[in-house]
Amino acid sequence: MTPRTRQPLRPLTRDDHSRDSAGLEYVYPVVSRRAGGVSVGVNLNPNNACNWRCIYCQVPGLRRGRAPRIDLGRLESELLGFLEEVLRGEFMEERVPPQARRLNDIALSGNGEPTTCRQFPEVVDLIGRVRKEAQVPESVKTVLITNGSMMDREPVRAGVAGMAALNGEVWFKVDRATPQGMLRVNGVRGSPENVFAKLAAAAALCPTWIQTCVFRLDNEPPSRLEREAYLAFLRRCIVESVPVRGVLIYGLARPSLQPEAARLTPVARSWLEALAREIEAIGLPAKVNP
Repeated sequence: MTPRTRQPLRPLTRDDHSRDSAGLEYVYPVVSRRAGGVSVGVNLNPNNACNWRCIYCQVPGLRRGRAPRIDLGRLESELLGFLEEVLRGEFMEERVPPQARRLNDIALSGNGEPTTCRQFPEVVDLIGRVRKEAQVPESVKTVLITNGSMMDREPVRAGVAGMAALNGEVWFKVDRATPQGMLRVNGVRGSPENVFAKLAAAAALCPTWIQTCVFRLDNEPPSRLEREAYLAFLRRCIVESVPVRGVLIYGLARPSLQPEAARLTPVARSWLEALAREIEAIGLPAKVNP
């Protein structure tokens, strides 16, 4: 570990996803409600830049753009040192609640869309080397949390294919399935047809889950039109044999830091569970994290 990480640090909670919680440039730990343990995050967007602007995003100072050039040597040193501390040091005992003291995954996530990083395939290769050197158990996943927008780029596909050998999973964002819904929630003029093609590409390369954030906007949950379009999108996955593993449904665990924050409120758990039952009736597993 570098000297910065040996400073007194606060215990982690499910509500604390601070990217500087380990005092490092690229690597940060979280207790993940979806993962059910410790997730070691790799932040390829320390400049807070993303090609989308989701209204529920918890990144402070979010701006439009792409990931900067990454210092791969520094990232490798940080990730190796931190994993050694997690696996064989005092990190779990000092900072993690007893019920979450297991390493669940290494997650490419952070303060923007990680696949906008021009060095994305090199980063995946780096993670593979570090996993081997740190003797990370094979059961620990390598997770890409993505909006899927760059999945038509060959370097990104090469990186995703490389993840499959690292117990990889892709968590592919599909929050809404109409152009109007995508513009309202994700801040992009997108096409559900285009999203479907990129989802199919990801699922063909690496085990892929759809992840969906559900909330009330101006005190209203997603409309019946949006809900039906979303379920139709999932049915198409079944009909066209797109091998998605299932759907991760989650609500608002932490407040948005975007201008729309005051307009967002959680939906009831019963609403999420009802949606999960509709998804399961289609033939896809669904996991709910309010």
